[in-house]
Amino acid sequence: MNTTLVQPKTWFKLIALSALALLSACERPPMDTVQTGYRGTGMVQVYNPRIMEGVIAANQAPPSTPAAPSEGPKARDVYQNVKVLGHLGVGEFTQLMVSMTAWVSPEKGCNYCHNPANFADDSLYTKVVARKMVEMTQTINSDWKNHVAATGVTCFTCHRGQPVPEFIWFKPEAQAKGADFIGNKMGQNTPAASVKLASLPYDPFTPYLQGAEPIRVNATKALPTDHVASIASTEKTYSLMSHMSTSLGVNCTFCHNTQAFGEWKGASPKRVTAYHGIRMVRDINNAFMTPLTDTFPANRKGVLGDVAKANCSTCHQGAYKPLFGAPMLKDHPGLASLSKALDKVDAPAPADGMPADAAPAPSAGLSSLLPAKVLFAVGKDGLTDEARKVIEDAGKLLTAEPGVKVTISGFADQSGNLNTNMELSKRRAFAVRDALKAAGVAEDRIELKKPEMAVAGADADARRVEINAVKP
Repeated sequence: MNTTLVQPKTWFKLIALSALALLSACERPPMDTVQTGYRGTGMVQVYNPRIMEGVIAANQAPPSTPAAPSEGPKARDVYQNVKVLGHLGVGEFTQLMVSMTAWVSPEKGCNYCHNPANFADDSLYTKVVARKMVEMTQTINSDWKNHVAATGVTCFTCHRGQPVPEFIWFKPEAQAKGADFIGNKMGQNTPAASVKLASLPYDPFTPYLQGAEPIRVNATKALPTDHVASIASTEKTYSLMSHMSTSLGVNCTFCHNTQAFGEWKGASPKRVTAYHGIRMVRDINNAFMTPLTDTFPANRKGVLGDVAKANCSTCHQGAYKPLFGAPMLKDHPGLASLSKALDKVDAPAPADGMPADAAPAPSAGLSSLLPAKVLFAVGKDGLTDEARKVIEDAGKLLTAEPGVKVTISGFADQSGNLNTNMELSKRRAFAVRDALKAAGVAEDRIELKKPEMAVAGADADARRVEINAVKP
């Protein structure tokens, strides 16, 4: 019998090739790490410097155009058919138009949206869409501060010099069942960039970023009987989480405590920001993009005839903050607030001197109660009977004042271990928030503040949580 022997050099080559194949999907060191939470919680972000070079280059803010004076005649009084930005002075209006052209259509210039023979003409669909997008940007900056904060967004945040943002999504076609011999694939097990080619469901956007399906799949107690999530719904949730992680260039611990993924206690404050972000994107898609379906031509729609919609990548594009937090909005105040609200300020007031739709001032009862102090026992985060009474009274008044939001601030004692005290103050703030929610105050009306240090010798005040009203 003839036996072919493999030479040692050949074996070495085979081993080297096998090792190369196994490591081809790995990232070579060195890596950078950033601790974002307490030690022992695994809350560390890991970054590849070589990948970050491209992300940083793609998230550079453009040079800002010089600010223009707000004085002078209004744009609506000088130009025709200015429906959205007419409250701006002519100088501000011109500066913003120049910036928007550079952000969205640097090649075609003004003619991308305007008829050069008549700038007041609305015959181009791009002008109608642009007007709606300005309204959308103003809404984000005025109504979704819980997500964008004071940094805000501009047209450049999404467009980056392109008429159509690079990262958008359409509804996918339904899977073909006739030739699918393995049965219903449940919208997954198909390579898709939306989930980084994973076997997860490839459309995490329709159910959560346009629809309002429940995202939570974690139970709140052991052996749950009141919360049952199917494997299919869990896979869809993980699909969205995978998209969010990739879009921001972070891992799960950016928002979650790995010791208890479902718990808000101990989680990063960024989880609250992400909570509002999901609802903000849903509002963008339903209130602004979908109503434009009949405005867009067929070649700009998806295979099912739907319009392009936003997801987390649309703004973030691999950065934990779009453009790494570059504050472009401060140079373009016309995008910072709704023009309709400003127009109402300019409009004549009714005979009684108050605008017809002005928000009523908070009641005297609410003003006398807030700020409220919720006190805790030494080393404890459980609510006392007295604390529950304070929260109950605040909840009743806040329920009667639906336009008022509150902030919750925990205070840490300066004596003892700093990290222990800070963590205790966070747990106390969470306890107050949960009690307010139980009293009927919606979660989107409650903002958690970073723990503060109490002054020395504050005694009981050092163990307090404050509930403060936010001025409308």
